[in-house]
Amino acid sequence: MIDLTINEKQLERTVQRARERDIIIPTFEQQKHPELIPDSVKNELAKIGLWDVTSRNLFRITWKNEPQEFGGGFGGVNYIEIPPELTGVKARIIALVGKWFPTGAHKVGATFGCLVPRLVTGQFDPTYHSAVWPSTGNYCRGGAYDSTLLSCDSIAILPEGMSRERFEWLSQVAGEVIATPGCESNVKEIFDKCHELTATRGDQIFIFNQFDEFGNHLWHYDITGHAMEEVLEQELGPDDRYFGVTLTTGSAGTLGCGDYMKELFPTSKIAAGEALQCPTLLYNGFGGHRIEGIGDKHVPWIHNVRNTDMLIDVDDEATMSLVRLFNEQVGREYLVKQGVPTEFVEQLDLLGISSVANSLMAIKMAKWYDLDENDVILTVWTDSMELYQSRMHEMHEEQGEYTETDAAVAFNHYLLGQSTDHMEELTYPARKRVHNLKYYTWVEQQGKTYEEIQAQWYAENYWNDIHGQMAEMDELIREFNDRVGLLK
Repeated sequence: MIDLTINEKQLERTVQRARERDIIIPTFEQQKHPELIPDSVKNELAKIGLWDVTSRNLFRITWKNEPQEFGGGFGGVNYIEIPPELTGVKARIIALVGKWFPTGAHKVGATFGCLVPRLVTGQFDPTYHSAVWPSTGNYCRGGAYDSTLLSCDSIAILPEGMSRERFEWLSQVAGEVIATPGCESNVKEIFDKCHELTATRGDQIFIFNQFDEFGNHLWHYDITGHAMEEVLEQELGPDDRYFGVTLTTGSAGTLGCGDYMKELFPTSKIAAGEALQCPTLLYNGFGGHRIEGIGDKHVPWIHNVRNTDMLIDVDDEATMSLVRLFNEQVGREYLVKQGVPTEFVEQLDLLGISSVANSLMAIKMAKWYDLDENDVILTVWTDSMELYQSRMHEMHEEQGEYTETDAAVAFNHYLLGQSTDHMEELTYPARKRVHNLKYYTWVEQQGKTYEEIQAQWYAENYWNDIHGQMAEMDELIREFNDRVGLLK
């Protein structure tokens, strides 16, 4: 469970810092239901940009921001349905859209779920500690952003092979940026850097490792899960059924929403995905890949593998080819000729690279199970192409001018011709095989215990106890805000 032990001495300093810096922390309930946000805060937000570095934007950590860059209010969940003319399958594929979070990515919510419980218990002291955010991309961006809004020093760690936009933005927000060797699949190098920082800087650093922080899992279980529930309330007809959710693993945090959805729809499925070029879950494999934002070569500690029904590997060549198809003008014109609605084509920049992979997973699931127009698959577009324009430039330089022939090949091969290879429906022994892979990273290398890895699999209430902590954390947030006194 998430440790909610109070450190009163440090908490008093944290309260004083919040009072001095005009910081009010939203509850998780307000993130699910922003209509509960005080009118005084909403009035301030009307004069603030979505990405502005100001503490009031903590209240914009929600799936329900009005989709505009400045002064927006709140509405319903931001989502979009992918038309069958694009997917080539009958099943309805619906994606939650992450662009309309501060920083342009939903990871700002996961990092909030990790940092805030430590702040309101006094475990993290912003007058002393620095928050370390080891990441393969958006998590350290979200962590640096949340840290700054909460007046905490931050250190962002990410692979040197990530997009230039990430480093440029982090240089303006994070207190310190550290690039580690490799690409998105080089997670161990990130862990090694954390150990080095611990050895050299001692207790002044507080590491929020996205791969073992249950605040990451819990935020998505509660906030993203409820958002998906609301989408289905709007979209499911009397003859429709919710079939399942498809998500690349990365830190496995977003997969927490699948746990919530399984409680509502016990027969629904959770599909975990990865790059075919680094097939750790599917084939016990390893390697590098180009699907930015998903780190692998290990199984995250917070991945509830026992609840996972399917593994789906996605070729990074398919992903990158579709990124170009969706964002080159010639590609978009070709899609319109193929009958894809123009209104949808004009919104294709809402998909970042891992969002394309998530969508391909949904297509593969629909084909595997022969789903029809009454079946609904959910997925998440974690971020948008706004964060990857340098990748578009690189592909243009390497591959040359994009032609209609290129568009036809990508559309027919990677969408209409998408195969069901490199997939596995998980039996009980297969799930346990994947779960057991945690041992080598987490028990042998990262100091977790044999007892806990066994509890994750065998203890009946292990995951339920974590899921039950949200109400307690909200109460701690309310008590913290009362002590700060800014809402009086």
